[in-house]
Amino acid sequence: MHIAYVCADPGIPVFGAKGASVHVQDMVRAMRRLGHEVTLIARRLGGTAPADLDDLDLARLPRTSGLTGAARESALIGHDPHVTALLSGLPGVDLVYERHSLWSAAAMGWAAAEGLPSVLEVNAPLVEEQAAHRGLVDRGTAMSMAREAMGRAGLVLCVSEPVAAHARAMGVEADRVLVEENGVDPVRFGALAPRRAPMEGTPFVVGFLGTLKPWHGTATLLEAVSRLRAEGRDVVIRIVGDGPERPALEEQARGAGLAGAVTFAGTVAPALVPSHLQEMHVGVAPYPPLHGFYFSPLKVLDYMAAGLPVVASRTGTLPELLREGCFGRLTEPGDAAALARALAAKMDDYPAALARAAEARVHALAERSWDGIAARALAAARPGIAEACAA
Repeated sequence: MHIAYVCADPGIPVFGAKGASVHVQDMVRAMRRLGHEVTLIARRLGGTAPADLDDLDLARLPRTSGLTGAARESALIGHDPHVTALLSGLPGVDLVYERHSLWSAAAMGWAAAEGLPSVLEVNAPLVEEQAAHRGLVDRGTAMSMAREAMGRAGLVLCVSEPVAAHARAMGVEADRVLVEENGVDPVRFGALAPRRAPMEGTPFVVGFLGTLKPWHGTATLLEAVSRLRAEGRDVVIRIVGDGPERPALEEQARGAGLAGAVTFAGTVAPALVPSHLQEMHVGVAPYPPLHGFYFSPLKVLDYMAAGLPVVASRTGTLPELLREGCFGRLTEPGDAAALARALAAKMDDYPAALARAAEARVHALAERSWDGIAARALAAARPGIAEACAA
């Protein structure tokens, strides 16, 4: 089957290291492993393709470099017909898959007009997210185009139940909605060295993976580790990722006397993430209290796939993902004292933490692989595709 994968979001460099970028790459890999031909239509590449995707067929949408505010929104609305033109020029498209983005409705419309199956992958209530965190001028048109894209999609694939509720509130019938939380790449995390306890005389490494933005709660992690060090525990922090919060976190670390105990590794290529996680003893997802938590955190799945013990906030889908503590310890969002106690518990009985992490790794690789997610989504969008591939 020839799949046209559309990512028109100017904020997602499809070959970059952001979580959304990795999501695109891993879904494309999964589709190809299932035997499908994929053409990627993207606005922003963010560098060269990883080696295993360097033969991927690419089509480029126009950029909006240098534009801001209303001018940028107007340009993106005006670019929507380019999607139609690119799709019309592709030979033998069998299915259109789009990562939902603001100001993009043409892909789902083209598939409907051609009588082709289609999947619209929705990761967030984008209009509300844009208005809250980045600024939105033409809210009316943004909402209208989002409704249009969802209304024309054959299947709306949502990464969490709160996102599915948002889709239904936008008018999507329940039988066109499928919930599939994010997954892991079984190839990238397939072969890892056995994980060990810290050697005597070496520090316990608490890790964080992800973009440094306020809603990830990294400041709470620094406060928790500061408490542990005040108790005399030999613990350090390794942060893998970058973002606008880094200067504030560096200042917080200096103010708390943690400057020598915090390593900022910066952004790393997705292929190198498993090796960075191997240098940690526990992975943390310290989300603060957030209204309407709708994320499906990739970092927690990566921790699980790496066999890394997990401590995460009790919010959103995390209690279910971590089986109410069986696969990782849960703490109340934003509570640094509780997070410190949870980390101390991991340190005090690390063999037990490793045993639970090993079970979580087996579960993540078996049940949450991108291959399985892609297969289920494509089968729902085009019944009979699984049998066709097997033949």
